[in-house]
Amino acid sequence: MDGVQMTDRRGALVAMLALALALLASALVAEAQEERKVPRIGLIRPGSPPDPYVAAFLRGLRDLGYVDGQTIAIEYRWGRGKTERFPEFTEELVRLKVDVIVTSASVGGRAAKRITSTIPVVIPAMVPDELVAGLARPGGNITGLSIVGPELAGKRLQLLKETLPKVSHVAVLHDPRTISRAQLQATESAGRALGLRLLILEVGRLEDLATAFAAAKTARAGALILLESNFFFANRIRIVQAVAKTRLPAMYENRQFVDAGGLISYGPNFPDLFRRAATYVDKILKGAKPADLPVEQPMTFEFAINLRTAKNLGLTIPPSVVVRANEVIQ
Repeated sequence: MDGVQMTDRRGALVAMLALALALLASALVAEAQEERKVPRIGLIRPGSPPDPYVAAFLRGLRDLGYVDGQTIAIEYRWGRGKTERFPEFTEELVRLKVDVIVTSASVGGRAAKRITSTIPVVIPAMVPDELVAGLARPGGNITGLSIVGPELAGKRLQLLKETLPKVSHVAVLHDPRTISRAQLQATESAGRALGLRLLILEVGRLEDLATAFAAAKTARAGALILLESNFFFANRIRIVQAVAKTRLPAMYENRQFVDAGGLISYGPNFPDLFRRAATYVDKILKGAKPADLPVEQPMTFEFAINLRTAKNLGLTIPPSVVVRANEVIQ
């Protein structure tokens, strides 16, 4: 009888020990899972997939050990040409309590600044004068990389003038939701310095293009220049096609427009900016504060020319200009 009782007690002890070990293992697994919680990034883009800039951002993340769906989860929000949806997207991502929001330029930055002051925001291509306190110490919850918009205005107009030496009147198309006062002032100042008469035209919708082109024709503009805009980029194919019908040569913000059939472009290497933005996300996920991460400047610039488009317009691009281009489409 005593042996049976001893056996029962041993069995009970073994069972209790097994239960305790199971509970401990469960707690350790839960703790480990909590420690391995996959960070979530909210990514807002103005266009539709595939997006070359998103591809560059994902490459940057992979280089740092992050793979979407494995070590990180990305909540995509695509504007599909409608940048007015950025505030809505931002509010959705705030409700989801993502760890970082990566958004686009002025429209996205303004929405993020208005909607959240706590979730870190990274902007790969910003005009910083309206979003951060300073480049060295941005302050607040927003940081990223600058496209140096105002400083580029003079260079773009200079290249346009060298490409088209006889041009004296230029129509400047800008999106009123995106443009910064400093950028517009810099464009006007550069135009005066080059002896160009500028006609400033607002284009906030595709429907505005016809009105803008009619005004440019009335003013006898010999060329167009389009300033940075999420809306322009998201609708670049339709815009380039519309510009082609006017038979006016145009300068664009980046090479994606030239790839789509635009004449010339000059601007930062945007894929490089988005690739470098991944380092900001990495630092923030590791505990850095956006307020302490300096806004970086572009490191490389691209000058692209589409000679097929020039031929269709009956233009001969001076060899001295062609030789300076990073990309020439024959």
